[in-house]
Amino acid sequence: MGADHGGGARRRPGRALAYAVCGTVLLAGCASMPDSGDLREVESTPRQDTQVRVFAMPPREDASSSEIVTGFLEALTSDDPNFEIARKYLTPQASAKWRPLRSTTVLADGPGVNADRVGGREDASSISYTLNGTRVATVDGRQSYRPGAGDYRETMHLARDRKTKQWRIDVPPRGVVMGKSDFQRNYLSVEKFYFATDTAPAPATSPRTVAVADPVYVRRNVAPVTEMVRSLLNGPTSWLDPVVRSSFPTGTALAGNAPALAPDDQNRLTVPLNAKAARVGLTQCREMASQLLFTLENLTPAVDTIELRAGGRQLCTEDRSEAVAARGPDKRADYLYLLDADHRLVRLPTAASDSTEPDPVPGALGTGATKLRTAAVSRDEAMAAGVGADGKNLYVGALVAGGPLGDPELTSAGPAPDKRLSAPSWDARGDLWVADRDPGNSRVLMLKEGVGEPLEVSTPAGLEGTVQSVRVAADGVRVALVVRQGEKSSLLIGRIERGDGGTGGGTAVSVRELRSATPELEVVTAMSWAGDSRLVVVGREKGGVQTMRYVQVDGSTPDGPAPAALSGVKDITASEDVRLPLVGFSEDGIVRLPSGEQWQKVVADGSAPIYPG
Repeated sequence: MGADHGGGARRRPGRALAYAVCGTVLLAGCASMPDSGDLREVESTPRQDTQVRVFAMPPREDASSSEIVTGFLEALTSDDPNFEIARKYLTPQASAKWRPLRSTTVLADGPGVNADRVGGREDASSISYTLNGTRVATVDGRQSYRPGAGDYRETMHLARDRKTKQWRIDVPPRGVVMGKSDFQRNYLSVEKFYFATDTAPAPATSPRTVAVADPVYVRRNVAPVTEMVRSLLNGPTSWLDPVVRSSFPTGTALAGNAPALAPDDQNRLTVPLNAKAARVGLTQCREMASQLLFTLENLTPAVDTIELRAGGRQLCTEDRSEAVAARGPDKRADYLYLLDADHRLVRLPTAASDSTEPDPVPGALGTGATKLRTAAVSRDEAMAAGVGADGKNLYVGALVAGGPLGDPELTSAGPAPDKRLSAPSWDARGDLWVADRDPGNSRVLMLKEGVGEPLEVSTPAGLEGTVQSVRVAADGVRVALVVRQGEKSSLLIGRIERGDGGTGGGTAVSVRELRSATPELEVVTAMSWAGDSRLVVVGREKGGVQTMRYVQVDGSTPDGPAPAALSGVKDITASEDVRLPLVGFSEDGIVRLPSGEQWQKVVADGSAPIYPG
């Protein structure tokens, strides 16, 4: 059972865990638990069986030091809310200092255990064990996930009590450590919501308050509703914090005697808050309730109404978060856009259930007078931008009949089409983003409302490689960049910060703290936003074949199936409005993927499909 003092074996699950089954559903709240009989040993918990509830077992009398180590590590993967059983493996002093929620280290195969050979005898009074493995990710004290490769090594020390002669851990690992499969069973990715700091509080009208998703991980079977609310009240993750605000007053928390939160049979959730929230006005309270509605709306069952209480009274109720703030696109896209065989910008109604012949867009970009290589349409579908067939020039025009097309707004001096302008992208403010891939002057540019003097966007110092493509999220505060360095390319997510341009006036725009969303991919060939915090990516792993997958902005893999396989993908587009299908450009032309179906051909002769944005 587990590693012994001389071994270096991978830790095997021991008898520290019990698995409870109630009928066909695996639950913690069974009517009764067996109090006798053997507990079956298992190798691992299946990833797909997320209803398995795992109970930690306390250390047995006269347990060996290796059993204490194995039992403690197994207890870390249980559904024990406060890790009370895990603490029974620690000395009282170690338990008082141990902070399991400060971090969770995720390893590829779980921690291996090696005993320190020096003094490593069971009749000694102390012994050390080294935990080791391959690091996959870390979840910090704010519940923020971050991928991380490399070796993991940490030492645990055990001491034998002089009176009881029982082994206990007096130097535990920092935080919690577990294998990837246990992490996937134990933790649930959720999105909490804050408001962009550069949009006005309700009820101001311009710009409208924008909700921004902040993905975190909470323990799946430990009062997830309560934990999601607590996480929201604790504030945004450190990465997102500079560009968002919370409507909850500083110091707001759940009332001290508040029970575990759960919606009633009318899907109404009552949230009792401490005195910090007792004096908020109605407008602020509605924003607070809307943050909770956005955060909890994907639960099963969904929360439809929030009632906030503090100081012994009702503060407000809210059931229409969209009346307070915008989440994602303001409206469902009317059209899917693409380039036809004549390199004109054309469109198809998104409401059409069957493929139809696309129509040229109104305005100069739909006439074919200027051949296009790529294009983008503003989120309100009033403006369009197109890059000429040779990649040199960026044109912008209104989507109105007879609308003229003036001189290029931007020209690249790159030596070849693929080293000139990227496909453009419109943000929620109506500003236009594009990457100039000129090796001699590589940069990211923004044109205010799509016209005028381009503003060079500041990127982090030391960014290596050339930005190949740019996609701004619907919330306007996050941007996805594909960056190529040599033969490799990666998808990076950055935070958009806007400020005063200094003595020169105007606005300074920068992209900060770029993070990889695809650490497993060696090459990224296409990408698009596909939800509040999700993107669809086409690429390949080292030595692998082309693949299409969904990724989260934090670099984790979302629950649910990957898109159906599609060969020869050259481009992909999706909408943050998840009701709209994926659309790809492949060797079969323009194809789409309706929910629950297979890829369907839309247009045989077309390229560069795009939704607004």
